[in-house]
Amino acid sequence: MDLLTHPTRHLLFTGKGGVGKTSLACATAIHLAEGGRRLLLVSTDPASNLSDVLGVAVATTPVAIPGVANLRVVNIDPQAAAAAYRERVVGPYRDLLPTTAIAAMEEQLGGACTVEIAAFDQFTALLAGEVHGGEYDVICFDTAPTGHTLRLLALPAAWSDFLATTPGGASCLGPATALASSQARYRAAMAALADPLQTTVVLVARPEATTLAEAARTAVELAGVGMVHQRLIVNGRFTATDPSDPVAAALERRTLQALAHLPAPLAGLARDELPLQPYNLVGVAALRHLFTEAAAPAAPPALGGTVAPATAPATAAGGATLATLPGLGALIDDLAAAGHGLLLFMGKGGVGKTTLAAAVAWALATRGHAVHLSTTDPAAHLHHALAEPAANLTVGRIDPAAESSRYTAEVLAHAGANLDAEGRRLLAEDLRSPCTEEVAVFHAFARHVAEAQDHFVVLDTAPTGHTLLLLDATGAYHREVARRQAASHDPLATPLMRLRDPAFTRLLIVTLAEPTPVFEATALQDDLRRAGITPYAWIINASLAAANPRDPLLVARAAAEVGLIHQVQATLARRCYLVPWRPEPPDGAALLAALGRG
Repeated sequence: MDLLTHPTRHLLFTGKGGVGKTSLACATAIHLAEGGRRLLLVSTDPASNLSDVLGVAVATTPVAIPGVANLRVVNIDPQAAAAAYRERVVGPYRDLLPTTAIAAMEEQLGGACTVEIAAFDQFTALLAGEVHGGEYDVICFDTAPTGHTLRLLALPAAWSDFLATTPGGASCLGPATALASSQARYRAAMAALADPLQTTVVLVARPEATTLAEAARTAVELAGVGMVHQRLIVNGRFTATDPSDPVAAALERRTLQALAHLPAPLAGLARDELPLQPYNLVGVAALRHLFTEAAAPAAPPALGGTVAPATAPATAAGGATLATLPGLGALIDDLAAAGHGLLLFMGKGGVGKTTLAAAVAWALATRGHAVHLSTTDPAAHLHHALAEPAANLTVGRIDPAAESSRYTAEVLAHAGANLDAEGRRLLAEDLRSPCTEEVAVFHAFARHVAEAQDHFVVLDTAPTGHTLLLLDATGAYHREVARRQAASHDPLATPLMRLRDPAFTRLLIVTLAEPTPVFEATALQDDLRRAGITPYAWIINASLAAANPRDPLLVARAAAEVGLIHQVQATLARRCYLVPWRPEPPDGAALLAALGRG
């Protein structure tokens, strides 16, 4: 890998959730640091799991990794960054304005827009060399899943344009003049991102059609903002050791088919391929060996209750067998009994939320229920899973660009009707702020929530970090409505109230039986509970242990799953459903129906 011998100053690892960005970023950082380079590893993911992968508590200031010289690691914590940003804006006025005015300013700066711009400020400060400028030879960014990252990387240009065209206006972050001091930083950030001598974009994908398609889309969009120095890493290529194993044969066939049909935008990029590992890439010792030849185990590990042969169900600790866990068909039976409601699929990127949401929506529709299937993911993939129409089923998506246009038109039509020409001009300038997109997406989300009163609304959400920002907006709106109701005594059901209602909303956490997805799902559940939202169930998807492979490498991976499956069932989930890995991707009506019967 040339990346390991001739790195640029900035390395940005990006791709669909679950492709191994964090593992690759960490392994690259360790390799370069141990080769003598001073290196800073930064996570821009609101749901960062660097701490879990490295086994060290990562904070908002750089921390050393024991046993790895020259390496420091830091999280861009959106909430901490937002608190610091609010204080920078509000602090100068504390002694000048009454407490009620200060409280109003803090409330205005309490939404998702502020969280996003604050994290963005830290990101651009690193790129512009204002933070840790001369301390490191290489800064390696472990980014959020693609949709969130594309939004982050588009912000330097978006805010530069807004500040250039609105020098005296305002945004929801305060007067534009307050942001203008950052304009030089935004220009420097864009210059650094577009300079092939400074920045390399590392597109990470699995050898699967969906992740390669998303990498191709990302390549095109980033090239459009000047980021043309790109390379591709195909992570987890599998070659069967036991071709007689149908699971292994199917996985190898899917790998070869995906690579044979590489999307055109990726075909011309420098490409590296890494083999599927027989172990989970957690901890420095495992990460050190990622770039070495990893041989599959010569024979299956000792069974002894850890994993069972293909003729018997695997057994978890405490005597519970995987065969006793209900499948997706049982979940659909439980959900159908309500007759309507909001079904939210949440979790880390790459765990199969889209496929499971499509399968549940399809199954409910075929039972005669009216169903609307949609997604909040900026990198929507519903069309891959559900390309065929079905009676009773409508399919859509919350498109940020379309929702921004719709929201802008509505605001100008209603609020603008009572303004003079100058007022309308200022309002139009305000609505060109990049923050408008976040507000517009929240309004679309609220509409979807309200629709579930008389039919099923199935929402495939964005990966965890992006979804948490949406829930922040939901909470901010709820607090604002609650304050107004206290004065008017006019009852109104907010989206957050409906999310908290277990009779209306069933929130389903999707995970894989791997450490990182389970860590992230656990943190997500904790965040939801703090917001007063209790998940209905966990779905453990694409389980190799439940598929009973015979290939030595796959048996080793299946063995590692069993303890995690038991942990989820026994200590984390109120209800737990298990979905086996399937030989064919469940795309299309017949395969979705088969998945739903499982």
